[in-house]
Amino acid sequence: MSVISEDNVRGGTVFKDISADDEDGQPTVIESLCMNCYQNGTTRLLLTKIPFFKEVIVSSFSCTDCNYSNTEIQSAGRIQEQGVCYTLKVNSKQDLNREVVKADSATLRIPELDFEIPPFTQKGSLSTIEGLLDRAIAGLEQDQPVRRAADPEVAEKIDEFIKKLRKLKEVEGDFTLVIEDPSGNSFVENPVAPQRDEALAVTRFKRTAQQDMQLGIKADDDLEEEPASNDLETMRNEVLVFNTNCPECNASASTNMKLVQIPHFKEVIIMATNCDSCGHRTNEVKSGGATEELGTRITLNVTDASDMSRDVLKSETCSVLIPELEFELGMAALGGKFTTLEGLLKDIKDLTVSKNPFISGDSGPTDRVEKLREFGQKLDKIIAGDMNVHVILDDPAGNSYLQNVYAPEPDPEMTVEKYTRSFEQNEELGLNDMKTEGYQEQN
Repeated sequence: MSVISEDNVRGGTVFKDISADDEDGQPTVIESLCMNCYQNGTTRLLLTKIPFFKEVIVSSFSCTDCNYSNTEIQSAGRIQEQGVCYTLKVNSKQDLNREVVKADSATLRIPELDFEIPPFTQKGSLSTIEGLLDRAIAGLEQDQPVRRAADPEVAEKIDEFIKKLRKLKEVEGDFTLVIEDPSGNSFVENPVAPQRDEALAVTRFKRTAQQDMQLGIKADDDLEEEPASNDLETMRNEVLVFNTNCPECNASASTNMKLVQIPHFKEVIIMATNCDSCGHRTNEVKSGGATEELGTRITLNVTDASDMSRDVLKSETCSVLIPELEFELGMAALGGKFTTLEGLLKDIKDLTVSKNPFISGDSGPTDRVEKLREFGQKLDKIIAGDMNVHVILDDPAGNSYLQNVYAPEPDPEMTVEKYTRSFEQNEELGLNDMKTEGYQEQN
């Protein structure tokens, strides 16, 4: 029986990348009770990472006495700050092979059939679109013998509905699959990553009070007093240190936070976390001000290697586009960063190529592996100054920044556009339901 040692936890090696070259990435085997025949069975636990997603725990139970088996998946991370909704337009059989992580808190809907699987009615699963349909069919067929005896009319209607679900697997026509998860821990694969998937729409939303109660999140109604102006001045001149847990090994770590004024821009908050146990280091940047009235789109024509030294502030609401590579990085990826253009491109390469476990060994399709490697080589050419491209920072909140090396004069290679946000962009930023006026006290 495999054992998860304390040294592995402290060293941050519990969650393994999915790789055929990793001989240590074996599942943990535990002898456990079979709930079908009450004999001893075997449970295998695999702690792994899903590319472009997060850490998960995959468990599989099997019993040799009654041949009962069961698999499920649990998120190994915390509940996210926002919920997530994936809307996929399935128009080919290839879409049925997309990998899907469905958390137990997720709702699955197929609008064309008026079909819905409510949250917390199924265990979390790591499967494919076809696997989700098979699981739904198996669930409906489970009690059909009893229904045929007790209520033949209802059983006949369910049989007709099962036929419709089976017909979806033939993909004779388009249908829509919606997975809405208030915990933010569900996931639908983008097979053309790092490019944008035109068939898949990903939106994030603020949870309702009822969804917070379902997830067991306790609402905090305590209002914190705003710091006085002299306290803000103290914060600007000092580095604040507070205790936290390492996101990799969960050991005690410290986070440093400081208010920084960026020239020709605004004030931002820079946070850095260092873990002495596993050596993990991370940094994050958040805007120190309010959301701007207009969105900002910054376009830089990269013509020389010296452009790589430009300072970049990418907020958590900013997306990055490189039209020449047909590449788009969504606003939720990489989080907020204060770095250089070279550092931003290297982080993109690490996210899509270097730290992608699906391009190591023989665990991924050859065409996808080759496509990602070619993409990494093009990024290297851009960093070396051997390839001219346009880098676009599109931030609907207006809180991103790219250094103008000619300041205060205009930069001939850079354009900054201000635009009015769409209703959908305001919805993602939570501005449509936000009211900041009309709160004066009435005499």
